[in-house]
Amino acid sequence: MTITKTDSLYKKEYFGRIFELKEYAPEAFEAFFKFNDQALAEGKLSVKLKELIAVAVAHITGCPYCIDLHVGNAKKNDSSKEEVAEAIFVATALKAGSALAHGVNGLNAFDNSGDEDFYKASYFNRLKEFNALSEETFQAFVNFDGKAIKAGKLSVKEKELIAVASAHTTGCAYCIDVHTKNAKKAGADLEEISEAIFVAVALKAGSAIAHSVNALNAYDEK
Repeated sequence: MTITKTDSLYKKEYFGRIFELKEYAPEAFEAFFKFNDQALAEGKLSVKLKELIAVAVAHITGCPYCIDLHVGNAKKNDSSKEEVAEAIFVATALKAGSALAHGVNGLNAFDNSGDEDFYKASYFNRLKEFNALSEETFQAFVNFDGKAIKAGKLSVKEKELIAVASAHTTGCAYCIDVHTKNAKKAGADLEEISEAIFVAVALKAGSAIAHSVNALNAYDEK
């Protein structure tokens, strides 16, 4: 296939090219989509909640194809616009929160702590130092984070499961620790937490697969 050079890098119609990958890497293609379908299938968590988790994760990966697909899927599974918005704000809080959480590593680096360990649970205690360093901004974030996670159209348990998946997408060890414990406190069992994690795995991998249509376009460009 030859395509004419265009300034548009993302169009809905491009997503249809994803099925061409089956011709070039059939075994990997089949294996991924079998996993993806299983990760998003009904289990301990409903398809509706899994799709809301997928919406949140897609906003962290920044994949426009994934956002379009999973917002549509969430809507088909009776999610309201308010529920979709709440899921997005949990993702927003977790993406921003991962940057703030890693700030404790920044403090260690600035202070030249000399510690060989880049990550220790105890480092997270330094987070409160940001309140003294930039109180107004720190408190504004804490206020936003609290509002994003509190019960609304979605329950605290549902939001904490979304947060667990989001934390695995950002790769923040501190956030994984905090929100896994919070999800457990909110009544989530290990099966539910595991299912949320696998949705994140599917979406993080899926964003790479989805972007392959851009690679196909680039390869075929004349």
